[in-house]
Amino acid sequence: MLKNTPRSYGSVARILHWLTALLILTELPLGLIANRGGFDIDRKVQLFSLHKTLGVAIFAVALIRILWALSQPRPASLHPERRAETLLAETVHWVLYAALVMVPLTGWIQHAATEGFSQILWPLSQGLPFIPKSESLAAAMGLAHQTFAWMLVGSLILHIAGAIKHAAIDRDATLSRMVRGEHAGPGHHGHRAAPAAAALAIYAAGAGIAFAMIPPSEAPVQRLEAVASDWQVTEGSLGFTVRQMGTDVQGSFADWTAAIAFDEASGTGQVTVTIAMPSVTLGTVSEQAKGADFFDVAHHATATFTADIQPEGTAFIARGTLNLRGAEAPVQMPFTLTIEDGIATMQGSATLDRRDYAIGQSYADEATVGFPVEVQVNLTARR
Repeated sequence: MLKNTPRSYGSVARILHWLTALLILTELPLGLIANRGGFDIDRKVQLFSLHKTLGVAIFAVALIRILWALSQPRPASLHPERRAETLLAETVHWVLYAALVMVPLTGWIQHAATEGFSQILWPLSQGLPFIPKSESLAAAMGLAHQTFAWMLVGSLILHIAGAIKHAAIDRDATLSRMVRGEHAGPGHHGHRAAPAAAALAIYAAGAGIAFAMIPPSEAPVQRLEAVASDWQVTEGSLGFTVRQMGTDVQGSFADWTAAIAFDEASGTGQVTVTIAMPSVTLGTVSEQAKGADFFDVAHHATATFTADIQPEGTAFIARGTLNLRGAEAPVQMPFTLTIEDGIATMQGSATLDRRDYAIGQSYADEATVGFPVEVQVNLTARR
């Protein structure tokens, strides 16, 4: 029998129940292992990809299960005279339902708001409509995800404890109704609003706690000292793009200086760019990017690009060397330049090979981290 009756659960409800149980019992350990295990970045990416993919599956199954449950008669309690116990059981049930939606949903939003790292293993988009790339949004959703995950664990423990009590102490048919579809109970009762309302209140409190836990903005770190320059940079960005697990990931450096000498008449000059390597951000793997296998910022706190500027066709080119992570390699960066009323606007890009600087040596192929890295520079400077 597919549908519920006033005295039994149908096969659809029971299949969804046990499928959800299997998914949760796989997902929770996987998330803990991925977060706490001492793995290299390749293994960590794989574990988180599995975790996220299972999360999306749980979200879909949970929606189907909730819609099915709302469309079906709920089998009557075997002990309707125990009002407090029945109310508690139904409240826990609704908290569990809500958790099955909120835990994967907040994790999915965190994923969509974050640049790169592990991917959901499906051919569809990694983003979500109306969800921007935002570190603050990702942090908020990360805290909400953790809070709701603990609420899921708590409600799951209570749910299992209740099932054990019914089987071992009451010795009634509560568990067998879900295992074998056994008929039991005096009759039908409808869905009660009080447990759902109580669960909603609990989740509202959990959301408040999660957002209250968002840390304040970090104090500004010590920045590079200003440098003498004929042209003073008033604003600009220094970013890069690397391919990770087949997806382009955007990174940037928040702290850098540029000493620029440029003669407008001849179109020639020199530039020295100094980059504070600890200021790097790279999606959710910023800390890994700072580690010994990548930028090794503990031993190489700065990188330096020194170049001569020459005109080339209708644009310009900066030819020089980049000293990064203790290694040097030649770099050519074509760029466009416009100067108006003493204000210069420049845009340029160059492609580097991470192997020239011994970056990511443990990743000998491009399966996890690509070899080419595109650097993008945009700046405005005043003479």
